[in-house]
Amino acid sequence: MKHLLTTQGLSKDDAILLLDTSAQMATTQSRENKKLPTLRGRTVVNLFYEDSTRTRISFETAAKRLSADVINFSAKGSSVSKGESLKDTALTLHAMGADAVVVRHSASGAAHQLAHAGWLDAGVLNAGDGMHQHPTQALLDAFTIRRHLVGNVGEDGRGTDTSAGADLSGLRVAIVGDVLHSRVARSNVYLLRTLGAEVTLVAPPTLVPVGVETWPCRVSYHLDETLEQWQPDAVMMLRVQRERMSGGSGSFFPSPMEYSRKFGFDARRLAVLPDHSIVMHPGPMNRGLEISAAAADHPRSVIVEQVANGVAVRMAALYLLLSGTDETSTDERNTL
Repeated sequence: MKHLLTTQGLSKDDAILLLDTSAQMATTQSRENKKLPTLRGRTVVNLFYEDSTRTRISFETAAKRLSADVINFSAKGSSVSKGESLKDTALTLHAMGADAVVVRHSASGAAHQLAHAGWLDAGVLNAGDGMHQHPTQALLDAFTIRRHLVGNVGEDGRGTDTSAGADLSGLRVAIVGDVLHSRVARSNVYLLRTLGAEVTLVAPPTLVPVGVETWPCRVSYHLDETLEQWQPDAVMMLRVQRERMSGGSGSFFPSPMEYSRKFGFDARRLAVLPDHSIVMHPGPMNRGLEISAAAADHPRSVIVEQVANGVAVRMAALYLLLSGTDETSTDERNTL
């Protein structure tokens, strides 16, 4: 695997390889010494053109746990603020000998351009580009779903994961909220379908993108009806991204109270779900808007676990990106 840019087109075998490797990485994180020597001597650059806390820290933690050297680059306070282009920044990183570049950018397609324009030889990992893709978020969501609903790790997530090699066939996932502005929704729809799950998007018509009928999923405009009749195994709430809404949120729904009443997830709606169902959110949450505090903090919520799983998934992605051939990867994985 040279780059990880999108979940669209990712094969089922590659997706399961990423999830299985993530599971192996996760087991190493329960040790007293969490570091592995796997990427010693390699340089990973976190190239973030958008504000980020959890994703940048997660990637930095993952790289350091693999013993890589990490360089954090933020557009603010850098030459970018003086007008430096993406190309010139890439050429600079190439000259410095970067082995992998983790990039987050406000422009959709920026990661693809960085990977294929010939500006650098490093592997490129997309940490979110505009409203397009966020593949590692989708992978950590799929990993969390598989652990709980296939691997039967228990409500506290501490049981033995028995899901190695498994897909998500037969599971139902509802993705609820601001689909229009969400790269997480796009990434999850394609990955979850590749793994065999059924997906339903739930949102007001104003927050559903044009062309959604071509996506491999169902669309509903009624949350209560979906929860009661479809009975999803996992409910993934999306953040209302007001910063991406031109004209403000009032251009997309009448009021926050109205949105919360029709599309917010609370304890009442949680009670409708099957007992095994889990509640998810990619974060950061708008408590009281798309999800209530009672639902976010409920024992069936796996939101905090998603953060922990993100480190393991990003360790796996960096490892597979930089470890060479599949044969070498298999041998090395057996030593983890």
